[in-house]
Amino acid sequence: MGMSSTEWSRYMHDELGVPMEPDEISAAVVEGLKAHYRRHVPLLPHAVETVRALAQRWPLAVASSATRPLIDLVLELAGMAGLFRVTVSSEEVPRGKPAPDVYIEAARRLEAAREQCVAVEDSTNGIRSAGAAGMRVVAVPRPDFPPSAEALRVADAVLASLTELEATLEELT
Repeated sequence: MGMSSTEWSRYMHDELGVPMEPDEISAAVVEGLKAHYRRHVPLLPHAVETVRALAQRWPLAVASSATRPLIDLVLELAGMAGLFRVTVSSEEVPRGKPAPDVYIEAARRLEAAREQCVAVEDSTNGIRSAGAAGMRVVAVPRPDFPPSAEALRVADAVLASLTELEATLEELT
């Protein structure tokens, strides 16, 4: 989790011996994920209503390790496409998470100072990435794949649910 598609497809080819070229690996995985997401978008509970509420108050960005087609598809399927001013895929920056590149680019596109941004993350590499970018970090761990305890120590807040996010952002901003 966290690597860009270029990084993980190269890793699968070079280190795991998958007998396809990296671009073929990436394309196959993306197509499989698109089909899966069309059946079920794996959002955290309360994601849509939380994003709708936050978008009325703050400019929002997506800084994701997913590919551009997957970002766009998920936002469309979830009915959230128009709620984000900026979306950035880690394949659009030199390094994927845990490097800070995707978050730095999202702040740049928002024309916002990184230290004034709050990142909401659910993964170990995402928390590390946002922290390395100099942002405040709110962790909302996925119960099925929680971040490491070490990564959670980087977070400014750890929430049990997205329903707590708006009040937490009030405190952090």
